[in-house]
Amino acid sequence: MSLTEAQIQRYSRQILLPGVGGKGQRKIAAAKVFLVGAGGLGSPAALYLAAAGVGTLGIVDNDVVDLSNLQRQILHDTPRVGRPKADSAQETMGRMNPDVKVIPHIARLSAENIAGLIADYDLILDGSDNFSTRFLVNDAAYFAKKTLISGSIFRFEGQVITIKPHDANGEKPCYRCLYAEPPPAGMVPSCQEAGVLGVLAGTIGVLQAAEALKEILGIGESLAGRLILYDALEMTFRTLRVPKNPDCPLCGPHPTITHLVESAASCAVAGA
Repeated sequence: MSLTEAQIQRYSRQILLPGVGGKGQRKIAAAKVFLVGAGGLGSPAALYLAAAGVGTLGIVDNDVVDLSNLQRQILHDTPRVGRPKADSAQETMGRMNPDVKVIPHIARLSAENIAGLIADYDLILDGSDNFSTRFLVNDAAYFAKKTLISGSIFRFEGQVITIKPHDANGEKPCYRCLYAEPPPAGMVPSCQEAGVLGVLAGTIGVLQAAEALKEILGIGESLAGRLILYDALEMTFRTLRVPKNPDCPLCGPHPTITHLVESAASCAVAGA
């Protein structure tokens, strides 16, 4: 795959970077990234990945644009209230960069359809706003042997982790090593119930996009095995080591989870 003169001009600042160059830009153009949720986290992640020239971006969301989304979900605007978020995302990214192929999926993720949806993609970014979806995406990524970059936000705080349980040494944790199972329904309030600082979504979503580009290019130090915690009020970042759980029900030596199962809570996809 060769770059056109227009592409060289568009991505020139990126191509100049050590570790990128023309070869790296061609890797980015050949990459396929699947985004779970076209909401607060999916919006900045999708925009920056499209701007970077990621060749194929799939995005799944079964929700429609609501006026209350626009404080943080920058893929959408006021005239699109009521439209499917996945379609709105496709329109915005298409205008951002016509080089990028955007595939919208207006669907509810389930144990029956997720494997087929992610099959053709290299890596997955999860920006969903509920635990049931996060666990389903983690399990599906594990079984499909795909890298997962998971982000979440709550009020003034956010977190990001890269999950690569199928690393060469088999020592990296999965999401269930961090959180063994979803909390009981109603224990943790949603952003709709608790509120969220809009720009927080931008910070975490951009970190997810940065991790995705590093994984595509094979540069830098992966966040696999490390959890970034961001506090917008204190303006602090903390990095915690996350060890692999030897008794993990999914990626441990004696797994009890051997196929995809949805939790009792709905796995409707709603971006944070």
